[in-house]
Amino acid sequence: MVPEERLEQILQRFQYLEAAMADGVAGGDIAALAKEYSDLRPVAEQISAYRQLVADLDEANAMLDDPDMKELAEEEIPALQAALPEVEHALQLALLPKDAADVRPAILEIRPGTGGDEAALFAGDLLRMYHRYAEAMGWKVEIIEENATELGGIKEVVAHIKGENVFARMKYESGVHRVQRVPTTESGGRIHTSAATVAVLPEAEDVDIQIEANDLRIDTMRSSGAGGQHVNTTDSAVRITHLPTGIVVTSSEKSQHRNREIAMQVLKTRLYDLERQRIDSARSADRASQVGSGDRSERIRTYNFPQGRMTDHRINLTLYKLDQVMQGDLNEIIDALTADAQARLLAEMAQ
Repeated sequence: MVPEERLEQILQRFQYLEAAMADGVAGGDIAALAKEYSDLRPVAEQISAYRQLVADLDEANAMLDDPDMKELAEEEIPALQAALPEVEHALQLALLPKDAADVRPAILEIRPGTGGDEAALFAGDLLRMYHRYAEAMGWKVEIIEENATELGGIKEVVAHIKGENVFARMKYESGVHRVQRVPTTESGGRIHTSAATVAVLPEAEDVDIQIEANDLRIDTMRSSGAGGQHVNTTDSAVRITHLPTGIVVTSSEKSQHRNREIAMQVLKTRLYDLERQRIDSARSADRASQVGSGDRSERIRTYNFPQGRMTDHRINLTLYKLDQVMQGDLNEIIDALTADAQARLLAEMAQ
């Protein structure tokens, strides 16, 4: 269990922050202190709950020596002892290191992999799946860039998902998603295997990434659309190239000014993701073994339509409800991935 000294230090810090907030904060960054207070509050509540349970158990054990209270104590002790492991586990989870990016909105990028037209159609299916999940979570999805195929698939899509704790719920979706099914274009009824890649990046804030103007090349171009609908429009699409990294971002809204804002936001997000990966790599030489590491080179999930099953290979989870999954019912999968990641962190802390 966590040393009592550490619990006491956390409580003292929380009490200091509570007093500072009540006094209007004498010095320091009020926004930073308010955030720290907000982050520490659930931890302090778990510590108090744990300490109260331990105190109740000690008191009940002491009552065993009192003939008048012994019977009552014998009734209370089993219930208190049974509750202790759950409260201890809740406290351990509350004390796990927090990913500062968890609360942020996210940029979702989906691209077809191997499989030609069928991979592009599957990429479109994934976009619809995430869109439905976002709606169920009360989030807002804004399509930044979408390049469709003639058959209704997607060559590439970049979307902005806004809401609370978007990255915390979506970050384990990054990776290669594989589909096994009979394509609509297949006359022989043979099952094909194709794939699409998904990247989920936490939205960067201005304080995270500073970009030098000399590092950018900004080009404007005519927006492209089906049926020549943009033939008579002025050049409005914006393409920004970050010269040091070679990252290219485009946005094709009607407003050139808006396009520049959107493209810069996506660029900052991708640069922020690169920096997060660099820091993670430095922290752990074996990132590939970590769930949620952002490694997009490995297959993470298979969607088998003939068998109606979805398998997440990272945690060996198989669900026979593929129709619901494709309709955006992802909470069971995401909850299991989150629990697995928490278990790994707890194991690392125990070493």
